[in-house]
Amino acid sequence: MTFDNVLFHFFIFWYICGVILLSFDLLPPWLEWANAVFLILSGLLAIVYFTKVFGRTGYLISMGIFIVSYLAEFIGSYYGILFGEYYYTDRFAPNLFGVPIAIGFAWLMVMGSSHALAAAITGKKLLQPVIGACIAVIIDLIIDPVAFKLKKYWIWEEAGVYYDIPFSNFLGWFLVAFVLHLFILIFPPNTNVLWEMRMFLLFALTIAMFVLLAITGGLWPAGILTASLAGLILYTALKRKPA
Repeated sequence: MTFDNVLFHFFIFWYICGVILLSFDLLPPWLEWANAVFLILSGLLAIVYFTKVFGRTGYLISMGIFIVSYLAEFIGSYYGILFGEYYYTDRFAPNLFGVPIAIGFAWLMVMGSSHALAAAITGKKLLQPVIGACIAVIIDLIIDPVAFKLKKYWIWEEAGVYYDIPFSNFLGWFLVAFVLHLFILIFPPNTNVLWEMRMFLLFALTIAMFVLLAITGGLWPAGILTASLAGLILYTALKRKPA
């Protein structure tokens, strides 16, 4: 079995274990690091996806996404630019320059899955960055409330209508994702149906995991809203994707 398939199956195993622990409220405090591992594995799957679709250039794309997103998070948490006033706690360690390393991998997951979905939804290249950025924001509609309200991975220092999260955060997510999708657009892609479908699955499983956390934590509106929008995105992508 190749490395990419081993990685994928290990991710599925890790995911199933996480769902069981979360569903029965069996996750002890000392095992909180498992959530960071989940995001890192998700990011590694996105790297594989980019290499399958773009060849060796996929490593350059992945590096660009990691560096730009990490820099954006660093600037955002230190200077309040892009996302609003917030700071990371030590509950999502290890941190590098005050930003959790898992955040860069989380952005890889967001970009890999949103790219695959946007490409399936429309063949018009200039529309893909807009659609991809919108999908990224949909992912954040569930990640942010769970990470902020339930997990305390970061703390917002200014209020907002949506779970005390400022609107600037979602605008910042859209802008960063849009720029990264424009960057990806520079490179000519190939077709890899298997890994495109695995990105669809990664999107669905990530949304499902955070929706589960939201519902068990009492954040029902966020769970219902995100599940509905994510379901619409997946339905549209699967319907329009050529057989």
